[in-house]
Parts: sequence; structure tokens; C-alpha cells
Amino acid sequence: MVYKKEKIKNFSDLIAWQEAHNLALFVYRNTNSFPKDEIFGLTNQMRRAAVSVTSNIAEGFARNSSKDKSNFYTIARASLAELQSQSVLARDLGYWNKITFIQFAEQSVKVNKLLAGLIKSATNKEK
Repeated sequence: MVYKKEKIKNFSDLIAWQEAHNLALFVYRNTNSFPKDEIFGLTNQMRRAAVSVTSNIAEGFARNSSKDKSNFYTIARASLAELQSQSVLARDLGYWNKITFIQFAEQSVKVNKLLAGLIKSATNKEK
């Protein structure tokens, strides 16, 4: 995928946020079929973790100091790790088939790499 280098004016201009948003949409769409007794369990946990990734990217972007930015991007990455762990449970419980799990895994790896880049960039600006 080729990205245009344009001035980043808003959190939604960040590729990391865009890809995390796509991941959140994927999670919402693919947890609809979970058993109804999971609505306050795994369904809710996965959705909250997915939203946390995008929300922390947005909050990090809005922070002024590089240290604060790095902290929020790191929290986003931790929420992503939580979501990745929950996806394994969804697969192992049979809520997600292999194809859905692989699609999720590929997107989550992409988001993880982009978050690593944001963290590195913010950390380098601290020095």
C-alpha cells in the first residue's frame, strides 16, 4: 500500500489511527455472531480493547510533550496486545474460524508495527 505524505493535522490523518480504526470495525463486525451470553463478556472486552487502541492514538496525538505522546501510544499498543490475546480465545472457543482469525492477526500486526513507529518517533523527539 502506498501512502501519500501529507501534512498531518488531525489524529485521523495518522495511518496508525486509520488502520486501528479498520481493526476496530473488523472486531465490531466479527463479534456480532458471538453467543448472546458473551455480550457482557468477551464481546464487550474485545470491543472495548479495540476502541482503546484508536482512542489512545488520538489522545497521544493531542498531547504536547513527546513523553506524553509516547506514553499514550504505548498504552494503545498494550490495548492491542490485550485484543490479540482475546482473539486467540475467540478462535479457540470456536467463535472465529481460521480465516477470520488470520485476517484479524494480519491487521493487528500491521497496527502493531505502525504503533512501534509512532512510539519510536515520539521517543526520538524526547532526546
